[in-house]
Amino acid sequence: MEFTERARGSLLGGALGDALGWPIEFMHLDAIRRQHGGAGLTDLADADRGGQVTDDTQMTLFTAEGLLRGGRREDLHAAYRRWFHTQRMPGPVSSPDGWLAGQDFLYASRAPGNACMTGVVLDYRDAAPFGQEGPVNPQSKGCGTVMRSAPFGLAGLGPDEAFRRAADAAQLTHGHPTGYLAAGAFAALIERVAAGMPLPAAVDATLAQLATMPSHAETTEALRRAVRVAAEGPGSAEGVERVGMGWVAEECLAVAVYAALAAPDARSALVLSVNHSGDSDSTGAVCGNLVGALYGLSGLPADWCALVEGREVLLQVADDLAALARGDRAALGDRYPLPVR
Repeated sequence: MEFTERARGSLLGGALGDALGWPIEFMHLDAIRRQHGGAGLTDLADADRGGQVTDDTQMTLFTAEGLLRGGRREDLHAAYRRWFHTQRMPGPVSSPDGWLAGQDFLYASRAPGNACMTGVVLDYRDAAPFGQEGPVNPQSKGCGTVMRSAPFGLAGLGPDEAFRRAADAAQLTHGHPTGYLAAGAFAALIERVAAGMPLPAAVDATLAQLATMPSHAETTEALRRAVRVAAEGPGSAEGVERVGMGWVAEECLAVAVYAALAAPDARSALVLSVNHSGDSDSTGAVCGNLVGALYGLSGLPADWCALVEGREVLLQVADDLAALARGDRAALGDRYPLPVR
């Protein structure tokens, strides 16, 4: 399978999981089952939100833009600032700062995370060494770090650099070591899967990488728990809730890995990843990024892909990340103006 097919699958899959989980994000599992039946919400057409995406997909796109507009940590900070403005304005201005900021659908504000919002309004601050608290929201380890970090694994950086840069960028909003190390682990996992490594081997390699990092214990234990529960048998909502609820970064990552390991295909994994009492849109988004990289665009449910908000933009950004991974800036056109050095 070609890398571009996997990159397209990863970004569009993340949006599918986000859109599927968004209507049930704050619902208890019992309430989800009462409303949608014993299997929960199983079809994006039944979500009754028009395929809407949330800040998870929005910030993922702006992460990609930061990589495409220079790639330095400062460039990611500037990109997240542009995302923040979309949450405070009714729509694009007449001359937006870059192609992405001109997309109307990104200006919807759908329960963005507090740490993400409060973090990006601060002036740029250097990252702390791994294992230490970061300078911004030092006690925060919410899933907002993980749900936006897939593009680091799609930019041709290699697993080590994808880990480092995702973890450094996560500190722009979340300073708890678990929060940023989980983001790094997710980026490295996406890098490996998008390169064609089987998922179990990719998880093992990422665990070995994590073991070299200070303060890795919470993320490592969450991933090991996901692998252990997935090995017990078919996936279930009860299994998801044994792994975690997804509100914090390591549990969000672990739920996504559990669903991808325990389900036989992308559709089943996405359904499994959102039907629980926790942060359904974020676990769905992260699982979607992962299974999209694993199965490719053609492995995603086509009927859902036709419904999801921003589909053409997501596919274009995925193609642009693939071009960046090839070193082909000519393919990016004028969509991503580089900063003045």
